[in-house]
Amino acid sequence: MSALPEITLSSVPETAPAAGETKVHGSVSAIEQLEISPVGVYVQHYLRRLKNPTNDQTDHLKAHADHIAAEAAKAINDVSLDDQEDEEESEELLSLDPKEWKKQDHYAVLGLSRLRYKATMDDIIKAHRKKVLRHHPDKKAAQGHLNDDRFFKCIKKAFDILTNPEKRRQWDSVDPEVSTDIPSAKEKGDFFEIYGPVFEREARFSKTQPVPPLGNIDSSREDVEAFYEFWYNINSWRTFEYLDKEEVEGSNRDDKRYMEMKNRKDRTTRKNKDNQRLRTLVDNAIKADPRMQKFKEEDKKKRNARKNAREEEERKMKEAKKAEEEAAKKAAEAAAAIEESEKKLRQDAHKMFKKEQRALKLLFKKANYFAESDSDVAAGVAKLDKILAAKKDTDSLVAVREQIEAAQAAGNVSAVVDEIVSQL
Repeated sequence: MSALPEITLSSVPETAPAAGETKVHGSVSAIEQLEISPVGVYVQHYLRRLKNPTNDQTDHLKAHADHIAAEAAKAINDVSLDDQEDEEESEELLSLDPKEWKKQDHYAVLGLSRLRYKATMDDIIKAHRKKVLRHHPDKKAAQGHLNDDRFFKCIKKAFDILTNPEKRRQWDSVDPEVSTDIPSAKEKGDFFEIYGPVFEREARFSKTQPVPPLGNIDSSREDVEAFYEFWYNINSWRTFEYLDKEEVEGSNRDDKRYMEMKNRKDRTTRKNKDNQRLRTLVDNAIKADPRMQKFKEEDKKKRNARKNAREEEERKMKEAKKAEEEAAKKAAEAAAAIEESEKKLRQDAHKMFKKEQRALKLLFKKANYFAESDSDVAAGVAKLDKILAAKKDTDSLVAVREQIEAAQAAGNVSAVVDEIVSQL
């Protein structure tokens, strides 16, 4: 241990008591040598200069980081955002570049993705406090992440924008996570379930509050017409400044003037497109609204009572005509069925006739045409042809065949054949 340094005391003040009146209340404690741990943001520059930090220094840093983490966790537990769980912080979110702040999702940065434009100022402040406690540069430095304050800058930017009413409106106007889609007039489903959430979403842009409700199927004509009248003339605060292109560093006055002019033009174009989108929404809603259809039908009936009566008469006539046509169609179908049945019978009869002809031909052929010699075959063929030409129905052919077969069995077939031919 090194020698104690000499200390020169100042002179005794005039108001001090005399030496005999002083009392000793204690003594100077012995000198102790303490080891100081290099931790905290105030020694960052010292750590940068250390090329090879010792194990002792690393251990002290880790211990301090654990302490900071515990304190932060305790503080976070004291903060509640309507008892909702914290949103998960993805690697993509944590790696955001603060220079590209216009591209970041400010609600996601603060963990308010579920609430978005519905988040209150109290929600934003609580969420910001949570994020600060978790991502403060002091805590990062205590954990050994030097200069790791990128996401913290994103948090600060998101908080600055969402706590500034004008800037928040600019961001909410172009929030890419909030849909701007509108239903088509032909979309199937319950009208109020389809269009109710859409009008509720768009109502936040109205300068006039409260916005008339969409109502229900039993809403009066006056309420429904007032609703659509309001939306056709809505005064929207939606703005598009957030999408303005930034000035390039080093731009001259002319470049800045041109950029301002172009941004104004782009904002006007986007605003016109958004107004047209709202008008299309209202047009589609009117077309799909069952109440409007009911009102139109009622008006039509009032204006066209005679026409409706005539249409009813025409409808009855059409129904009667349709009934007649259906009856005629059924009769035609029945007649066609009968015709088809008769046709089949004729076809069957024709097949039987041909069958009997073939049977009679076969009978003559097997009997060598009932000729006693080869010279008489031609005569037998001629007799067969005469019989076939004369007999035009199946029954007569059957009778001839059976008569010949019986004569053939009796042994007088030639005489019977000659007799049949002579009777033709």
